[in-house]
Amino acid sequence: MARLGISLGAPFLSLFLALGFGDPGLAGTCQPDRVTLRGDWGQASFLVEIADDEAERSKGLMYREHLAQGAGMLFVYPKPQPAAFWMKNTLIPLDILFLDERGVVTRIHAQAVPGDLTPLSGGDTVFAVLEINGGLASRYGISTGSEMQHKVFSKTAPIWPC
Repeated sequence: MARLGISLGAPFLSLFLALGFGDPGLAGTCQPDRVTLRGDWGQASFLVEIADDEAERSKGLMYREHLAQGAGMLFVYPKPQPAAFWMKNTLIPLDILFLDERGVVTRIHAQAVPGDLTPLSGGDTVFAVLEINGGLASRYGISTGSEMQHKVFSKTAPIWPC
């Protein structure tokens, strides 16, 4: 394997790897514990825990005092359906991204308030939901229309296939 003659500083290299650009051999492949989002704003990747059954979806990120910067939780439903989230027993602010079955972000609730019992609706055709630290969607520029790549979308017609 040829090596490039580029020297990257530690902070840049850390960001480079965190965003999922570290191994060109992984480009276009999906990893079960990682989602990648893209849009006009660029691209970002998060290590995720998968909540794909009722018990896991009900607990979510409740009672957690910390969520790593590049981490999140991906909630997956068996089929598109109405979905709303609340922040009961959630101790950290979160950005909640709702996605359709193609992997397109259809709605974002930014900076959801810890402990708030107000239902945050994602609409009637929610297939997946990504929770990340509050403020990251804005910081990265993630917006409605952004596209997600992950194997959970492979059974439908994904906008960004693996």
